Amino acid sequence: MLDILRATGALLEGHFQLTSGRHSDRFFLMPHTLQHPLQTERLCRALAARFQEDEVETVVGPATGGIILAYEVARQLERLTGRPVRAIFTEKTEDGGMALKRQWRLRSGERVLVVEDAITTGGSVVKAIAALQAYQPALVGVGCIVDRSRGAVDFGVPLRPLIRVDVESWPPDRCPLCLAGVPVVKPKA
Repeated sequence: MLDILRATGALLEGHFQLTSGRHSDRFFLMPHTLQHPLQTERLCRALAARFQEDEVETVVGPATGGIILAYEVARQLERLTGRPVRAIFTEKTEDGGMALKRQWRLRSGERVLVVEDAITTGGSVVKAIAALQAYQPALVGVGCIVDRSRGAVDFGVPLRPLIRVDVESWPPDRCPLCLAGVPVVKPKA
């Protein structure tokens, strides 16, 4: 799996500001991989396999990183299980949270899987889960391609990544790269 990320240019090395605001010497720019349908299909098939016994009915991805993943993981779950699986996504709100929009709804007890491309602090997933709670779904787990959280996140459900990578990150005021004067890059800008 890591070879796919390297081959598609998703794994970057340097000095980066993460979405969380923290700094790191490595960054996974997952859209570089997700622009390749066959590679995305391979990753999502492997991710779906981790949840094929969980009777998932709906896959939810936080926008924007989780949109393509939600669709393809749902498609792969349908192939693996023979049961229909829908794909939807949460969107950012003006107050910095997330919400289900587009008149999407979940029924109480609906078996939901949340997927994300990469997790460091888990902030986007936490916001997506919070957006779903009003519907009282049965959250079966969280899946991601890359878990770089170093075991620091707990969503209250199983986290099943394809890859766990030990990527160190620092608050900006304690970043050794900043202290060494290395310019910081915002890779998503």
